[in-house]
Amino acid sequence: MLNISEIVQTVKGIVETRIGLVKEEIQDEFLGILSRIILLTVIGSLLLLVFLFLSLSLAFFLSQVTKSPYMGFLIVALIYFLIVLVMFLSKDSLQIQEKTEGLLKRFIFKRKINEDQNNDE
Repeated sequence: MLNISEIVQTVKGIVETRIGLVKEEIQDEFLGILSRIILLTVIGSLLLLVFLFLSLSLAFFLSQVTKSPYMGFLIVALIYFLIVLVMFLSKDSLQIQEKTEGLLKRFIFKRKINEDQNNDE
């Protein structure tokens, strides 16, 4: 006959193993998300520097073209103001929000989406 204590021990072992696997999966997922967020932050910082230097270069170039020491900077500031104005006016656009949300989901949760697609096939 089967011993109930052996069955209980076997079930406990199976449950503990499953809990360990779930913990490991959660840790892997968290580390993957964290590394993507750090990468996104670094890329954003570098892009900010690129835009800064490109803006300065454009401002100095326009200053030489207009032969005015401040006009180039004013033109660049107006360009940025127009960009901010367009973004402000389109902030409630659901289409832009959905595209941005989808982009971030694909970038941050990339591994999970790939696993879900592989499981569907």
